[in-house]
Amino acid sequence: MGDVLLALSIPVLVFGGGIYAACDCWWRRRHPAPPSPYTHRAARLAEQDMLLLAQEIVDDAYAALGPLYDAPAASSAPGPDGPPAALSSRPSRPASTPDRAPSPPAAVHKP
Repeated sequence: MGDVLLALSIPVLVFGGGIYAACDCWWRRRHPAPPSPYTHRAARLAEQDMLLLAQEIVDDAYAALGPLYDAPAASSAPGPDGPPAALSSRPSRPASTPDRAPSPPAAVHKP
């Protein structure tokens, strides 16, 4: 008799747990919790901290690498103070569409 009760109690517990979970889900959908102002405030503070950290990283990188990107003011000829020869010999890019208007369509070639 004890084995029969044990064997029947397991499906009853599983079924009861399923009913409880379904009712709990239904109740939470019908009565959602109001949004907490603390979570929104925490998100705003975290965002501000992240932006300050990113700004600090960019400022440090610019302070370290800024002179590499500044244009040489004194001499424009390549040499020890000027840009490397590989960069100065590069031709300038032509302005094919200065107004950024679409180009006319290509002509159709008939065979």
